[in-house]
Amino acid sequence: MTEHQVYLGLGSNIRPQHFLPLGLDELASRFGAMDVSCTYLSTAIGFEGPDFHNLVVGIVTTHRLNELSQILRALEYQHGRDLNCTKFSSRTLDIDLLTYDNHEGQFEDIVLPRKEITENAFVLRPFAEIAPDLVLPGQTQNLAALWQKYDATNQSLTPVALDWHGTRLPMLALRAKFQSEQPLATQHSLG
Repeated sequence: MTEHQVYLGLGSNIRPQHFLPLGLDELASRFGAMDVSCTYLSTAIGFEGPDFHNLVVGIVTTHRLNELSQILRALEYQHGRDLNCTKFSSRTLDIDLLTYDNHEGQFEDIVLPRKEITENAFVLRPFAEIAPDLVLPGQTQNLAALWQKYDATNQSLTPVALDWHGTRLPMLALRAKFQSEQPLATQHSLG
């Protein structure tokens, strides 16, 4: 079976300290060891609502893209996502497929890589933490370089702690440039 490197964006603005650890549990039980970024607090985009907690997770899977997408949607609904919710609304657990290997383009209702990666600080920052050297299809610079040149003045991020199985997932001091961080990022393999 072919293994696929996948990155997922997780978010919640309804009881995030409850639903994000549940989401991590579900992913760990299905996919094993994961790379987990720090968690960041950011304002809701596209609607007025409570702030979101966001993080990025790296997994390896043998599932085909459409199978994986169905699994992720089922996990969201299992944990209270409203079947009729609109795109811009509050979420108990939101799991976005950011990348699937080097796939680029539209695959049924999935567009890869997800365009929000380079548009939103709450995706790009944590993604660059766990995969700083990754160059997205269609880009010429790696994620660390994309974050370094990103104008985050319109989207503030606040690092927040997230407790998972008695472990407090770390908070990194948010800095404007990766060069000031040594090492570049702390990768957290959990599972």
